Amino acid sequence: MATSIRLSRGGSKKRPYYRIVVADSRAPRDGKFIERIGSYNPVLPKGDEKRVVLDIERAKHWVAAGAQPTDRVARFLDAAGVKERAARNNPKKAEPGQKAKDRAEDRATKAAEAEEARKAAEEAANAPAETPAEEAAPAEEATAEQAEG
Repeated sequence: MATSIRLSRGGSKKRPYYRIVVADSRAPRDGKFIERIGSYNPVLPKGDEKRVVLDIERAKHWVAAGAQPTDRVARFLDAAGVKERAARNNPKKAEPGQKAKDRAEDRATKAAEAEEARKAAEEAANAPAETPAEEAAPAEEATAEQAEG
């Protein structure tokens, strides 16, 4: 029989309380179990000694018998020194999804286009101010030539 060490939920709505149990892996989460080896109360602060209560001797027995702990229970067993848990590393976890990357790329191109349009507008605003001054000088020369001629 494949056994697992897992959490069985109790408590009321929004006030969870878990029992750490050894159960047949096919049994329902809150259903039939073989033995209760501890409890976990996530409502208590992290430093509280009653947050995780575990019968270490029975946990060692069941791990030796081949019971597989769930991820959360494996953390408790590692903290108690019963079973070493390998550290996990998932570098892609924080990487955004494809749609988020596409949105960021679109946002960057729109910002670049807006910057180019702003620069073009500034140049256009500055260029006409210089052009009439250049045109004014030839017009004055033309009137001076007509007066002489």
